[in-house]
Amino acid sequence: MDSFTVLVTARIPEPGIQLLKERGYRVEVLDEEDEQLEHLIFTKIKNADALLPLLSHKVDRRLIDRAPRLKVIANYAVGYNNIDVAYASSKGIVVTNTPDILTPATADLTWALILSVAKRIVEGDALVRAGKFKGWRPKLLLGGDVTGKTLGIVGAGRIGQAVGKRALGFNMSLLYVSPHAKPDFERDTGAKRVDLTTLLAESDYITIHCPLTEETHHLLNARNMNRIKRGAYLINTARGQVVEEKALVSLLKSGHLAGAGLDVYEFEPAVSEELLNMKNVVLLPHIGSATVETRNEMSRMAARNIISVLEEGKAIHPVN
Repeated sequence: MDSFTVLVTARIPEPGIQLLKERGYRVEVLDEEDEQLEHLIFTKIKNADALLPLLSHKVDRRLIDRAPRLKVIANYAVGYNNIDVAYASSKGIVVTNTPDILTPATADLTWALILSVAKRIVEGDALVRAGKFKGWRPKLLLGGDVTGKTLGIVGAGRIGQAVGKRALGFNMSLLYVSPHAKPDFERDTGAKRVDLTTLLAESDYITIHCPLTEETHHLLNARNMNRIKRGAYLINTARGQVVEEKALVSLLKSGHLAGAGLDVYEFEPAVSEELLNMKNVVLLPHIGSATVETRNEMSRMAARNIISVLEEGKAIHPVN
């Protein structure tokens, strides 16, 4: 068997690295905290048969042109907007991702944000830790109900549907926006497909699960976010650029939105100073898939995609 070289742009969990090494591959793992990371990727890519990048690592024409041996880009993510897929395809390079495995973890985290912001969990934790809890009070940290409310799902793919199915335990009504009808989802949950304007106007909780594309960039913007039902909550565990952050801040400051739960940001990793100072916003550091089991399986899945392309000429989870 030929010995292939795999460049991994971050210290991902070991299971996938071990799979590659067991095949006799040369595996070079970079440190994502290295200040010279971009330069190192650009330098070392020229000898790589396979690249395993994070979603935060850009794989553009400039980088691809530096990689004459490259046969596969196995993204360590379900999304792949960091990769110039069209250009990779023109060069005969296979692009893969890690679908499905992230669904339960991300759906669970979405619900953690819904409940945290509605029930003011983070505020309550901070109050107790600061020694300010003086006993039960009738108006202490009053939040919003979840049971019986309406959940609006923007993007009813795997994750959006998983979030919706979890809402059944809270006896919620479901609305969803999707380019295509989801008859099985509708049958199983009673969900109703509507347009975005209707969803924003009627939902008590709005949760975003669409991919980032040219069409979904600023899908929620200053113009249509003003149509959101007053007192609603906005949750985003998808991509930060789907929401115009300036408009979100404005609605939160005015009190039009009761709160927000965010795992992603428009200018990630930068976070708006105004968001940082809002008590009715729960902020997480992009940890939607952050469980041991999920991240280990993502590592294995990326490795299996690389092995399949290099040894069999086809991917298990191709994007292009």
